Amino acid sequence: MASTKNTFGCLDKAFTDYKTSYFAVLPIPYEQTTSYGKGTLSGPKALLEASHYLELYDEETDSNPAELGITTLPPLLLKKIGGETAEAIRAACSRLYSDNKFPIVLGGEHSISYGCALAAKDYHPTVSVLHFDAHSDRRDEYHGTRYSHGSVMARITEAIPAVSVGIRSVSDEESDEVKKLRKDKRLYFAKDILAGNRTKDILSMLSDKVYISFDVDVFDPSIMPSTGTPEPGGLGWYDILDILSAIFTYKDVVGLDVVELLPDGTRTSDFTAAKLVYKAMAYQARSKN
Repeated sequence: MASTKNTFGCLDKAFTDYKTSYFAVLPIPYEQTTSYGKGTLSGPKALLEASHYLELYDEETDSNPAELGITTLPPLLLKKIGGETAEAIRAACSRLYSDNKFPIVLGGEHSISYGCALAAKDYHPTVSVLHFDAHSDRRDEYHGTRYSHGSVMARITEAIPAVSVGIRSVSDEESDEVKKLRKDKRLYFAKDILAGNRTKDILSMLSDKVYISFDVDVFDPSIMPSTGTPEPGGLGWYDILDILSAIFTYKDVVGLDVVELLPDGTRTSDFTAAKLVYKAMAYQARSKN
């Protein structure tokens, strides 16, 4: 469904056919509400290009998840801000669920995750969201719109319960809510994770079915410098993998998005983001066996 140049991984055509592939990668190069660094609309293309240099064998799971098939759809091109865009994304993801695919959406700015999460709930009514991010993203509106990247979790949690991990930047207007969420074990600062293993607590607050929304700025800028709003004090590679591995092991993960990659030409962040996506595929492949 897409040219080889714009597909995930350097795979033989036998492993990219839409009908037989288990994983479906949907690029959404959308950027309309970013507030600092610009360029996340180039994130999907950069991640896909970097994925061609991944080794397909995953040593941790002793598997080759590409053997399940990875199809890459043409980019979903959207320019409007608001509910109409969210519904277009919801419809695109819903088609993947109806075709029994495991959706992996590549952004683009974080606001796209709202439509993705709604589609997950349409097909899995008891789903909860695991949100990785440096920012709480719970402003009711930001820069004049309720559909901003800074409001995405406010919109998602109107319909779906969520747990946030890696937070280290909170606006004044969000602070009271964040304090309550942290007390209720529904939000974890990065320093909470770095101080000790909180995976059991995170698992306990999620339903059996989980959708993952992953903003790459949850990583420390030392390993993920290329993102719209980098924040110091983030999580490391293995901090993230330990949590993801447990989530895929003990929960039924139904899809994920990876957002806010802002390519800067150095390739380091592009490759790290591509590797993250493939690790998620490996964990999902392991959970199926």
